[in-house]
Amino acid sequence: MTQYGFFYDQGRCIGCQNCMLSCKEWNGLPPGPVRWNRVYQWETGAFPNVRIYALGVHCYHCEDPVCVDAANGAMYKEDKYGAVLIDPDKATGIDLRKANDACPYGAIVFESDAMDAKGSKCTMCVDRLEQGLKPICVMSCDMRALEFGPLEDLVKKYGNLRQLDGMPDPSIAKPAAVFKKQLDRKQIVPYNADKALDLWQGRGPNAPADAPQVFTSKNDVTNPPDGLIRRNKLVVKAKNVEELLYWTTHDE
Repeated sequence: MTQYGFFYDQGRCIGCQNCMLSCKEWNGLPPGPVRWNRVYQWETGAFPNVRIYALGVHCYHCEDPVCVDAANGAMYKEDKYGAVLIDPDKATGIDLRKANDACPYGAIVFESDAMDAKGSKCTMCVDRLEQGLKPICVMSCDMRALEFGPLEDLVKKYGNLRQLDGMPDPSIAKPAAVFKKQLDRKQIVPYNADKALDLWQGRGPNAPADAPQVFTSKNDVTNPPDGLIRRNKLVVKAKNVEELLYWTTHDE
């Protein structure tokens, strides 16, 4: 069996969600939590050291799929591409929930939190592969952050980084994916951060003299209290539908 897999360049991804939307359209998925491809966006730090991250996550069709072992026969790894698939004739909601509990990436998604809710997941677009086409998420990425092919070839071309910051330990299931993390943060245009805070606090040099300050203390900006920044971490595996929608919906 030749194991196929994905390459993901985090530095190119802008969180546009084209991969998620095209996946839904191609596979006829309903609106809501049935997201075979999920796009996460979060931030860390505070002014002037803010960092924005984006990450597209789908099933990584692992080389050692722990979900298959937990699925009680409801899932299997096919031989041609190494895709991890659900057997619709054997799958039950309970079996797939057990499989998803085992999956470190939460790749199986459900229509609701009901124990018997239908579960489904990324298929590696096997239907497209059989037509000589690449997965729809790869082809819909405007920034060319995604690539697909034999995993061995991807490793030779891009290296063997199997996780990004905040992602699960790759030794759990050996994801058929390699990654390139975004570049280290660096200042492109030099500026005085303290002076910028002064201008921000006073509403700029042309503000009326009696205009109230935007904030009382600069420390409120540079050291915000816990809980103020809501999406401040990567949560790949949601506990329920509500949490999945929260971490993968851009509603700013």
